[in-house]
Amino acid sequence: MMKIAIDAMGGDFGSTPLVEGALWALKESSFTLVLVGDAQVIQPLIPSSLSKRVEVVHCKDFIAMGDNATSALKRKETSIYVAMEMLKNKEVDAVVSAGHSGATMSLATLKIGRLQNVLRPAICTLMPRVDGDKSLVLDAGANVDCKPENLFEFGIMGYEYAKTILNYSNVRMGLLANGEEECKGNEITKAAFTLLKRHPGFIGNVEGNNIFDGTCEVIVCDGFVGNAVLKASEGVANSITLLLKKHIKASPIGIFGALFMKNVFKKLKKQMDYAEYGGAPLLGVNGNVIICHGKSNAKAMKNAVFQAILTVENDVNRKIQSALEQYK
Repeated sequence: MMKIAIDAMGGDFGSTPLVEGALWALKESSFTLVLVGDAQVIQPLIPSSLSKRVEVVHCKDFIAMGDNATSALKRKETSIYVAMEMLKNKEVDAVVSAGHSGATMSLATLKIGRLQNVLRPAICTLMPRVDGDKSLVLDAGANVDCKPENLFEFGIMGYEYAKTILNYSNVRMGLLANGEEECKGNEITKAAFTLLKRHPGFIGNVEGNNIFDGTCEVIVCDGFVGNAVLKASEGVANSITLLLKKHIKASPIGIFGALFMKNVFKKLKKQMDYAEYGGAPLLGVNGNVIICHGKSNAKAMKNAVFQAILTVENDVNRKIQSALEQYK
């Protein structure tokens, strides 16, 4: 049976929401859950009805958000180190972590290694679109400085993930630039444009608004730009929510009207909520790793576990490797 390991110690809100979310997923799917962390904290959170399907791997240490990512390689008793060691040894099929993303990426790359023909792994994050579907942005923070070859690989990896996991029949891939024309962008994106033109799914340069308007399914950029886009998008979504609440409460008519719009607001919140997407797969490493938001609640963790299961079941890594071999 498939085994999914959870770094149960690294999130901003402690172990409780991470364990609750993982158990929630366990109730809805068939797999063995491996919780890695302090057994004294984790064990009381596991109901007796699920205990036979849960393994607890004890380790007290964990990488805090303020710790240096490089220290993760030296601290071999941390929850994320132990989880990655298990993945390396094929004791589990996937690792899900809401802990220190830098530590998770470093350990995944150095402990389990990269796929053949992959120079650098990339974080692939899901973004909401106006048509109700999702677009993929990668890299979303793993690689601040990139070469054209890296951006090309990101495009191939995102394309395969969109086709395999999101089941898009027609995957369009765009390169994020400051204009749609081929001449736009910096020297790196211009060179990447030439490489990406070889792929049949490539539609050319796209701009920031195209991430959300349904123009394409995969948006390629370096990790510096991708992470800025991600954080800016989260900020805009939160600001819009706060402004709506402020203006609604400022008027009795607004409060009355909001009652009739309750279902609309609920659907909007659901589409914009990061918890609906779970986590971001780290593509390009020789294993299945899902990186979650540090503020992940139980719902986000549940959906991240489902992402891990889909990644394993559909053998995404083999498809990525096969696709990259065609261009070598």
